[in-house]
Amino acid sequence: MYQLVVFLLPPACLAIAAITDFLEMTIPNWVSVILIGAFVLIAPFSGLSLVALAWHLAAALVVFTVCFALFAFNVMGGGDAKLLTAASLWFGFNTSLFEFLAFTGYLGGALTILIILLRANWEKLATVGIRLPQTLMVAKKIPYAIAIGAAGLLTYPNAPLVLAAIQAAP
Repeated sequence: MYQLVVFLLPPACLAIAAITDFLEMTIPNWVSVILIGAFVLIAPFSGLSLVALAWHLAAALVVFTVCFALFAFNVMGGGDAKLLTAASLWFGFNTSLFEFLAFTGYLGGALTILIILLRANWEKLATVGIRLPQTLMVAKKIPYAIAIGAAGLLTYPNAPLVLAAIQAAP
């Protein structure tokens, strides 16, 4: 059961967040709550030391602090900040977190350019039959959960809880 939760829950939550952000330009709060709650319930069974678990909490705290500052300056949306914080809890303070954040930045930049191009050519796309969500085309923001979700899916196999679950598997 532990391995099932570790292998499926975070990737599913990241995918749901990306899809809902794409379609509705919002990230449901319950996605971040599930990520945090599942980590709190699963972490004691992971075999990680208390120090390692403290580093996971420290990673989330640092990411939250930076995201909160970006939110305060209206650079990042609140849902994106919550999702990034909740996801960072699963990565801990190690190279997998830095890979996750780097991929989020790279993919977010590419996504921003793509969305700007799509918005500039929206009428042309509609005439050839390409339909995109109305909220995506008229909003002034970028559905950054797509980048967060993609980065999470790319780097999650290197997360400490995944590696611990693989070692614990029979």
